[in-house]
Amino acid sequence: MLRPALLCAFALYAGCVSAQVEVMPVEHQTQGKVLVARVTEQVAPGDYQALLRGIAAHPGKYARKLLILDNIGGSTPEAMRMGYLLRETGFDALVPPEAICQGSCIYLLAAGRQRTVRGHVALQRPYLPSGESALAVGQQPRRTPQNYLRDMGVDPLLALDIQLLNPGQLRVLKPRDLARYRLK
Repeated sequence: MLRPALLCAFALYAGCVSAQVEVMPVEHQTQGKVLVARVTEQVAPGDYQALLRGIAAHPGKYARKLLILDNIGGSTPEAMRMGYLLRETGFDALVPPEAICQGSCIYLLAAGRQRTVRGHVALQRPYLPSGESALAVGQQPRRTPQNYLRDMGVDPLLALDIQLLNPGQLRVLKPRDLARYRLK
């Protein structure tokens, strides 16, 4: 019962926060040089450019590239653009313990070549203050969410299940759901 309450609190807080995108090289004790990208807060227009700049600023060989997610959603088209970049550049995705990946964060998680979920993942349908779906009023990305998920090796039915939710409603995924959608 606490988990849904926390997710709702994060969702209410999401209205005024934009994503924080950080890319940094770190030296891992056993793996060596790792490029880490962190996406926190809420995805907003401009975050793709921030991610691209961060990746371009750290060229070179890495033993691993890791995307760390603790994100409350935001712009689906921007998350999908970021996802294609992350996949193209070879990032794995991680939702750490106690972290949340909800709403459009699903598209960032899907971009990982390998996906590890130790925290919480929740579906949330995008919505506008008027109550309409963001995809219904002309904010459609070049690729549909179904095509994007298929490109990432995730079950495209996930996009349809997201649209079945009421705007603002969260559905926390259980481990069997993550496996069914191929998110882990």
